[in-house]
Amino acid sequence: MSQEEQENLEESQAETQEQAEVETPEEEIQKEKTPEVDPLEAALAEAADYKDKYLRAHADFENSKRRLEKDKMNAVSYANESFAKDILAVMDSFENALTSMNSNEEGEDVIKNIKEGVNLTFEQLKKILEKNSIKEVDCSGEFDPEVHQAIMQVESDEHKEGDVVQVMQKGYTIKDRILRPAMVSTCK
Repeated sequence: MSQEEQENLEESQAETQEQAEVETPEEEIQKEKTPEVDPLEAALAEAADYKDKYLRAHADFENSKRRLEKDKMNAVSYANESFAKDILAVMDSFENALTSMNSNEEGEDVIKNIKEGVNLTFEQLKKILEKNSIKEVDCSGEFDPEVHQAIMQVESDEHKEGDVVQVMQKGYTIKDRILRPAMVSTCK
């Protein structure tokens, strides 16, 4: 390459470089519109935004937690409400029986009415217990330590060893759990 060509090449490179260094009016306007943002300030703003979102989510969670706790307390406090309402009918029957005992009727009629009232009240109570999944423990046959509690052993010619001879107090289950075991005597 001749010296003249080399000088022309250097001049053209210098011109190209000068053109690249000179900003066009559009680039100047663009720079004015978007001011340079300090990365630290941008990071702080983003952190503040995340903190705000976190605080709001945490407050929402705490409110939900309090609401659920209140609902749980109400559920526990009023869990037996329907059972209690059912028992009130039995209470009314007992009050009617007591009132009829104080009436001026003659002896045999009063006793007959009281027996009938007590039997009806007992049947009413059994139905309420069954409605609420409370059932008597079966005490016939062999002793079952899961549902029976042996309080004494007796001798009996009519029963096999380990069989329930007598029920001292009935036991009850609620659904699949023992509410109270039956107190029984067993055969030696």
